[in-house]
Amino acid sequence: MSARLQGKRALITGGGGGIGAATAQLFCAEGASVLLVDFNTEALERTVAAIHASTPAAQVLVLAADVADPASAEQAVALCQRAWGGLDVLVNNAAMRNFSAFADATPQEWETMLGVNIIGTANFSRCALPLLRQSGHGAIVNVSSCYAVKGRKGMAIYDATKAAIVAMTRTLAFEEAAHGIRANVVCPGSTMTDFHVNRTTAAGKSVEVLKGERQDTSLLARWAEPSEVAYPILWMASDEASFITGTTLLVDGGLHIK
Repeated sequence: MSARLQGKRALITGGGGGIGAATAQLFCAEGASVLLVDFNTEALERTVAAIHASTPAAQVLVLAADVADPASAEQAVALCQRAWGGLDVLVNNAAMRNFSAFADATPQEWETMLGVNIIGTANFSRCALPLLRQSGHGAIVNVSSCYAVKGRKGMAIYDATKAAIVAMTRTLAFEEAAHGIRANVVCPGSTMTDFHVNRTTAAGKSVEVLKGERQDTSLLARWAEPSEVAYPILWMASDEASFITGTTLLVDGGLHIK
């Protein structure tokens, strides 16, 4: 590793598994101190154990909380302040999914999804801004989806919230440039996360069968591994991307041009 984040202090939501856990492991390996937020305590424990197995000296903290609760953002940022005296990087990765067609989605389903995917992202960004401004070189990386820019059927709420994250990121880039904060968004395609693996096994299918699916959803004819999304997030968070803000990076194996 090249210590790209040496001395940086980072907060990652949705850090209990998948892309969030892979990003946390990579950040720690690259020298960052990391706070992980996730509603699943056991998942957080597994992530921390994996991090310490690969990076024994890693400085990693956890907060079990629901990002839809406004208090969770305040608690997380306060913890960063107490533990490290500030914050340099925020990765808004936490999200939930909904599989209702547009005609079937209820108002409650919309409100629940908005609470996590949009309001949660907004609250963590808002609460983190004072510390990111103090940093002088703060970075926000929001995790959206390739379906924020490409249509499909069956996931109206999820895709709408992910598109909103792209718009929110552009606004942050405009408003926070004067404070030295960069804001960018990474849009993954089909990624082999714990969510998909667990959902598949619960349905009685094997992971090998899962790996054979969605081969037509990217030009590379396969799923991404979480680490393949974590590396672009790392780059966007690092000083190597110091002249990049307001950018939407598609990490989808070419799905968006199919």
